[in-house]
Amino acid sequence: MQIHETIIVEGKDDERAVKQAVNAQVIITHGFCISETTFKNIEWAKKQNGIIIFTDPDTVGEQIRKRINNRIKGCKNAFLTRSEATKNDNIGIENANSQSIIDALIKAKCIKTNKKTLFTIEDLQVNNLMGVPDASQRREKLGKILRIGYANAKQLLNRLNHYNISRQKFNKAISEL
Repeated sequence: MQIHETIIVEGKDDERAVKQAVNAQVIITHGFCISETTFKNIEWAKKQNGIIIFTDPDTVGEQIRKRINNRIKGCKNAFLTRSEATKNDNIGIENANSQSIIDALIKAKCIKTNKKTLFTIEDLQVNNLMGVPDASQRREKLGKILRIGYANAKQLLNRLNHYNISRQKFNKAISEL
């Protein structure tokens, strides 16, 4: 499968896993300390054919994603769940199977530039996504269904409002839980 956009990953093992799953150009950030040259390469790739940020579903991966999204507007973001990206207690894109990588890239989301608050904290409470014993597991399943990754309640609310998640998609995903 050919992916038009350039895919941004953290390391060489992630690059290898992505290239085994799809035919695509890849830029490696080499972790959190992204060099100015790498940022310029990412900006250039974004102008040419777009980019998909595809970082590990862990704290450092989220920080890298946030740094790139804050600096370069209009990026697509692909997510894996922790369970899809975990092998022997190691979390990373390199641990995911090819089908999970393909699914995540196909369903990549773009941050809206004109932020509109569609979802509120009440949506999370009413749908048992916070404040109940199994809320964490429900958020993880919802993140997998919507392909926006695992998030705590605050992050989930942010992602629902930042990505192109419609009320209809949200309600359908809730019904699948």
